Amino acid sequence: MYAVIETGGKQYRVTEGQKLTIEKLSHAEGEDVVFDKVLMLSDDAGLKIGTPYLKVKVRAKVLQQTRGEKVRIIKHRRRKHYHREMGHRQYVTEVQIVDAVNQ
Repeated sequence: MYAVIETGGKQYRVTEGQKLTIEKLSHAEGEDVVFDKVLMLSDDAGLKIGTPYLKVKVRAKVLQQTRGEKVRIIKHRRRKHYHREMGHRQYVTEVQIVDAVNQ
């Protein structure tokens, strides 16, 4: 079984037991999260495609709130003595998919 969910403006193909790093959610570690924007579901009964969403919910458990890898931003103008370096680390949430539940 797998499903395609939408969260944080991105789409993810998820399966049961999969660990996933997504945009920051406002849930504490150990809490359950329910994703209700399910675009597609494939199970034993076949493939179901939503228009735009299905009436299925995917449950997940928050493992940790952390920060992602550092992204380096470099600005440079040749022959102008201009050089700037910055870094950025995005806040992310790591979740583990539990199962999909029909409404």
